[in-house]
Amino acid sequence: MAGNSFGQLFRITTFGESHGVAIGVIIDGCPAQLDIDMDFIQSELDKRRPGQSKITTQRKESDTVQILSGIFEGKSTGTPIALLIPNEDQRSKDYGHNIDVYRPSHADYVYDAKYGIRDHRGGGRSSARETAARVAAGAIAKLFLKQQGIEIFAHVTSVGKIEAPNLESNDLLSLLAIREENIVRCADPATAHEMIEFIDSVRKDGDTVGGKISCVIKGCPAGLGEPVFDKLHADLGKAMLSINAVHGFEYGSGFAGSELRGSQHNDIPQPKAADSKVFKTTTNYAGGILGGISNGMDITFKVAFKPVATIMHNQQTINAAGEASEIKGKGRHDPCVVPRAVVIVEAMAALVLADQFLRNKASVV
Repeated sequence: MAGNSFGQLFRITTFGESHGVAIGVIIDGCPAQLDIDMDFIQSELDKRRPGQSKITTQRKESDTVQILSGIFEGKSTGTPIALLIPNEDQRSKDYGHNIDVYRPSHADYVYDAKYGIRDHRGGGRSSARETAARVAAGAIAKLFLKQQGIEIFAHVTSVGKIEAPNLESNDLLSLLAIREENIVRCADPATAHEMIEFIDSVRKDGDTVGGKISCVIKGCPAGLGEPVFDKLHADLGKAMLSINAVHGFEYGSGFAGSELRGSQHNDIPQPKAADSKVFKTTTNYAGGILGGISNGMDITFKVAFKPVATIMHNQQTINAAGEASEIKGKGRHDPCVVPRAVVIVEAMAALVLADQFLRNKASVV
């Protein structure tokens, strides 16, 4: 398997390169008769598309999605769904300077080492442009999960050393509205303003900066996930770590939980209410997952993104012959990826949950 597919029952395969004709995705296993809201799918892609603000890459792509198959009269047919997103604003000449030169902290060298050939135009398949296909597929997964009462919300919680306060709210629509009112997609307005100013200053310096995205999944029933190798948090971790520039994943208490005692960290179950379908715990250090299986509490996790590798400064590097060389970043790049990555995190979480939901249905009578 070449590593271009994800999921078992709700399975996607993406294709295309950053500077090719188009990118796209094939979704296999989507249940039939799901209402497909194309406006919603396009709105999800609009959150990821380039050129949307002063703190994102200025590449101009409408990311207009086209249906090739699997949808009839607004509903899924149960057959493979194929979605295509044309590339409209390639500037391959921006990458002519690195045909034989390896960009620091990019995948240039490793693609050469693995395949003996690489697409130097924006990184080809290793470009974050590929994630638009995931967002399109994730939007359909979200439509499926919404029918099951499952909601996913992510937002930017840090840029560099700027940290947003912890937000405790059961009103996801309120947090979503706040998040979409600012271009950095942070659900705390004061912190968002500080983040935007900082990212813009980094951009003017010709540099980049990393950040973190937090995600909560509400309404997930108990029982999703497999007991050994396909644990729910393991699948979420793989999904998040497959996103370009992701360098860290933690769920529940994460690394901070290693500093606690068991007496502090244990989530104590509460008596089950007569009208409730799930058990609740007084705390949620487990992040909604026990033994790799969802327990009905909110599923919480964080994803850390490194600074974008392309900076507008001269850097020492080597060429394909292993000789010392120098390179300066050109083209259009994000000074910080996290504002556009929020919807990618949600999409990958949705793909995991949709797949695990269907797998769970297949494992019980």
